[in-house]
Amino acid sequence: MASVLEHRREYLRLMRQFTQDAGFFTVTDIQKAAGIPRSTAQDWVTRLVREGCVLIKKEKSGRTAARYAAISAIPQSTCRRIFTTTDGEHVEIFHDCMSGACAAFCGYHHARAGGVLTEIKRDGTLLRECARIGDATVSIGLPPLSAVGICGVGYTGNHIVQRIRCIGGPAYSLTDMMSRAEGVTRVELVQKDGIVEGKVWTQAFTSLTIGVDDTDSKEGGATFALALALLTRLTAGRVVLPISHHVVMLNENLQNKTAGNSASYIEVAVLPNRIDRVMAMSREFVESESFSPEWGLAFRKGMTIPVGLREYGRRVREVVVDRAEAEEAARKSGTVLYGGNGVIGALGAVALARLPHEIQMDPARKIA
Repeated sequence: MASVLEHRREYLRLMRQFTQDAGFFTVTDIQKAAGIPRSTAQDWVTRLVREGCVLIKKEKSGRTAARYAAISAIPQSTCRRIFTTTDGEHVEIFHDCMSGACAAFCGYHHARAGGVLTEIKRDGTLLRECARIGDATVSIGLPPLSAVGICGVGYTGNHIVQRIRCIGGPAYSLTDMMSRAEGVTRVELVQKDGIVEGKVWTQAFTSLTIGVDDTDSKEGGATFALALALLTRLTAGRVVLPISHHVVMLNENLQNKTAGNSASYIEVAVLPNRIDRVMAMSREFVESESFSPEWGLAFRKGMTIPVGLREYGRRVREVVVDRAEAEEAARKSGTVLYGGNGVIGALGAVALARLPHEIQMDPARKIA
């Protein structure tokens, strides 16, 4: 690792020197100056372009080599994606970081600050935070105070606007990195007494949970894999944003099961006027890819699981549920069903959404 870091430091030094002296550099410049194979020089240039430390000034044209310029050793942004969903009363903020440590840092300090946040969860590099609409006072500063907090969330047109107060490293992230994250449309900054306060604008998406079940058969297929493929299919463009993919265990004592009787659900963020299209695409995809004619889908908009639907999730793990009961639970909860008897398990997957992984995977665990 030390050798890699030393090489990185040396190659960046050469790139910066060429940029300072000539305004650009080529792969051949680095190859000759460092005394390394051309392929190695090209690999390093490509890597540093991807990290945001080097930019392409001019693409290769015929026999004229591509020209590059060094920017900085620091990545342009550790914030990959920042986007928001809302049900009209509450907002869920998604912050996908390059590093799980960065996500953990923000989650920890946001929790200490309090503010308008009501729930904070982290899954790897993805930080999920639920917030109420409104404003709150947060105390930001050096330890023992929090370094960053969300002091307000509100609507402006079809956008969600977060108000963030911070100091130190989080202030650098707010001023120099967040505006580069996918999903951020605008950042406004004010600095006073060493504290930076910013407004971060993101589009107001709708959260859509899609349950999937009974897509496999004795001949092949796996529901978890088809659900993941569906997530990839729906989010191929930028109209639908991926959130998560989950597997839940249902009634393990069911007789007519292909294996352990699991179902899956995915979560996506969708612009409100695209929901019907996303549902139609999902039906077409699952019908064409399923190994079983009994495939089922369940669609639920919003950020909460009603008590009655959660109770259905408990029952579908403990007893044999028929389609009539599934349809009644779906009707009462505002969930839309499509397909064959797979809708029973698909609705069960949606009913178990937003629970801890440990509960989703263990039917014996009590549902809170």
